[in-house]
Parts: sequence; structure tokens; C-alpha cells
Amino acid sequence: MIKARIIVRLKDTILDPQGKTIHHALKTLGYNEVESLRTGKFFEVSLNIDEEEKAKEVIDEICRKILANPVTEEYNFTLEKIKS
Repeated sequence: MIKARIIVRLKDTILDPQGKTIHHALKTLGYNEVESLRTGKFFEVSLNIDEEEKAKEVIDEICRKILANPVTEEYNFTLEKIKS
């Protein structure tokens, strides 16, 4: 079994109004050290697959087809082999 941890975030060229709102709230609360903030999504997916290469292919396809909008978002993931 393999567990994938996936992060999907807006591309740098895309405005992030939610991130700006959170950043503004942090500044208002006195967190002036925060220079910028961008939001994203986190997914954890467990696969009943033992081969890491096959798991990479499946997760990449899931990200491209379902989890990320390729026009506005980018993604990266890590894989971890889980003992059954």
C-alpha cells in the first residue's frame, strides 16, 4: 500500500483573493512578520498498489484529471510506502 500526500495551489501568476484576505487578517491581528500568504488544498490518498512507479502514474493522472485545474493550479506530491 502507498500513501500519497498531494498539495494543489494556484499558479504564481493567478491572483489569490482568499490568501490576500487571510494575509490582511493576520496583519490586523499583529502578525506583521508575515510577508505574503497563498492558499491551497491538501489531499491524502491511500492506494492499494505496491509499485512506486505505478503509484506515481495513478496519482499524477488523478491530479491532472480531478484534483487540479491545469489552467490555474499546479500540484506536487510525495509517496510513502505503508506497511500492511
